[in-house]
Amino acid sequence: MTSKERAYLKGLAMTIDPIYQVGKASITPEFTSGINEALEARELIKISVLKNCMDDPKEIAQILSERTKSEVVQVIGKKIVLYRESKEKKKIELPKAKKQK
Repeated sequence: MTSKERAYLKGLAMTIDPIYQVGKASITPEFTSGINEALEARELIKISVLKNCMDDPKEIAQILSERTKSEVVQVIGKKIVLYRESKEKKKIELPKAKKQK
């Protein structure tokens, strides 16, 4: 993912609310499959890490991105933003990189 694409996705992520919360149980297989389905449906999702979760949000983001084959757009405080292009229907059109001459 290029820095231009990442910046574009960060801008889009500012307007969306978290749809999942990581709590005391941290990352379970059911949680991961839910994230996977949400990524297929929405492409860009925001996850909130609750205070009772003892794991580091950056580690959680890395694990989730590996398990769901998605990209970590950003981790700010206790908020994680993930992106994965949908296999069926693209919802988000990423900006094209300009070709170097």
